Amino acid sequence: MWNQALAITRINLRSIPQRWGSAIVIVVGLAGVVAVFCALLAMTEGVRATLRATGQPDNVIVLRAGSSAELNSGLSREDVTLIRGAPGLKRDAAGRPLASGEIIVVTELLKRGETSGGANVSLRGVDPQTAFALRPHLKMVAGRRFTPGLRELIVGRALSRQFQGATPGETLRTRGSVWTIVGVFESGDAHDSELWADIDVAQSTFGRTGFSSVLTELDGTRGARHEFEDHLTSDPRLNVDVQSESDYFDSQTRTFRATIGVVAGVVTFIMGLGAIFAALNTMYAAVASRAREIATLRAIGFAGGPVLISVMVESLVLAFAGGAIGVLIAYLLFNGLTISTLSDNFTQLVFSFRMTPRLVARGLLIAIVVGMIGGFLPALRAARLPITTALRAT
Repeated sequence: MWNQALAITRINLRSIPQRWGSAIVIVVGLAGVVAVFCALLAMTEGVRATLRATGQPDNVIVLRAGSSAELNSGLSREDVTLIRGAPGLKRDAAGRPLASGEIIVVTELLKRGETSGGANVSLRGVDPQTAFALRPHLKMVAGRRFTPGLRELIVGRALSRQFQGATPGETLRTRGSVWTIVGVFESGDAHDSELWADIDVAQSTFGRTGFSSVLTELDGTRGARHEFEDHLTSDPRLNVDVQSESDYFDSQTRTFRATIGVVAGVVTFIMGLGAIFAALNTMYAAVASRAREIATLRAIGFAGGPVLISVMVESLVLAFAGGAIGVLIAYLLFNGLTISTLSDNFTQLVFSFRMTPRLVARGLLIAIVVGMIGGFLPALRAARLPITTALRAT
């Protein structure tokens, strides 16, 4: 049976160039389905990769209890002092705990090429003595760090590329204050979408007396996280939540990623149905055009099973070709494309599309499934085609 199936399959595949007009319907249809699917999910992969990279293994962030983001969190100076005195924190060479009290303020920048509107971006006030030590991967790529006590900003590299007025030497006017941008930094994570300033200057400029969060680094000893968290949550003077820095940033786009996932599923399902019907029509036409050929094979001893297998293989080959083209289109057009979008806290997150091997495999799997569904009924018809009726067909 397998020898018969292989022989018929060879004949079918060699005849595809003679039927390129109908065959291309399957290929183009599935290329479109897979390209759209991969493009949408490459967006979520890019967001996930950007946020997954944010945070050191031993870094934890402390927010006011019940706060979903730094923007709606508030900690007093007394709270920050108590947090810095908790056990389990790593200390620098001077014996200071590595704990950076920080604030988040929303400001606006124009995207490149736009003349009006503006988009929300995060301005983060940080403690210059500890903030950079807590993020050792952050490096200056242009200019210099801000000077404590002055209204100076450094800007994330991704933000600098996507927005106007975010390069060294430019000034930013926000909430009645004027800031000078003195440097560009790169961290390879969500901080690349932020502006940074000295915490004391930011607090005085924007009328803040407290903090949005405290970023800390644990000392790495066994049980340090448990000891630190228990100390804070059991202190009646504090009302805080503790979570890892990476988990916190991952949660900031969870709704966005879920929405894109649903959209990708719905769009793929609708387009997939169209591709299935196109495959059905194409394969039915292919079977009809070769009815006498199939009947002749059956008459000289070929069984129905090999005929069914050969038609299914042809459908799968065309589907795989369409899927591969769709993946290639998505890769060439979208992989590495940098854009910005609103995160769940309504500020811009700059990220790049990512075509991962897992995403490529999912795209090809969708194409194969569509090819299987679209080819099964025509294959079944070919296997059951009455020999005498087909031989009499003109």
